[in-house]
Amino acid sequence: MTLAPELLLHGYSIGIFPMAEHRDDPDVFWVDPMRRGVFPLDSFHLSRSLARRMRRGDYQVSIDRDFAGVVDGCADRAETWINPEIRASYLALHRLGHAHSLEIWDGTQLIGGVYGVVLGAAFFGESMFSRRTDASKIALAHLVDRLRQTGFTLFDTQFLTAHLASLGAVEIPRAEYRRRLERALDGSADFSAVIEQSPQGVIQRITQTS
Repeated sequence: MTLAPELLLHGYSIGIFPMAEHRDDPDVFWVDPMRRGVFPLDSFHLSRSLARRMRRGDYQVSIDRDFAGVVDGCADRAETWINPEIRASYLALHRLGHAHSLEIWDGTQLIGGVYGVVLGAAFFGESMFSRRTDASKIALAHLVDRLRQTGFTLFDTQFLTAHLASLGAVEIPRAEYRRRLERALDGSADFSAVIEQSPQGVIQRITQTS
């Protein structure tokens, strides 16, 4: 199966996404969950401990600075669905401007991040990783704030994990997801827009709406 960018984008537009069984499996299959994980953009749960860690400001945030590094960080685990074909396909989507990453840095060291696909006002979160305590949570907080500030209306997490649920993600039926997806595809958003993204600003905006 060849995941051409056009095929990938069509899949996302109808509510499905590709996966592999593991990194060494050459086969890729499409997934269409009965129940879908989504992140309400006004319901991110910012714990006191996470807010304290963010207020330290001992990290830097960037977007699209190291997309490949984020994908590789997400694949750097015992079990992963990111095989070489999926990796190459998303790098191709990134070069075309349809896939983006948000990185968390400690100086020059990439310590966490998240990446996903953009269509209309929908952000399809693919994966995230952390090499330091709470780095993936910090990445998600900054991502949710960015999506809200730049016009997105749907943040798709594919599946609901306990980690995502603890941060405010929920699960909805497939039919409801497709209704939300259709509305989001009719909208427009600009992931790469220049916005204020200081830790204090993110904390203030999230706590005002959560």
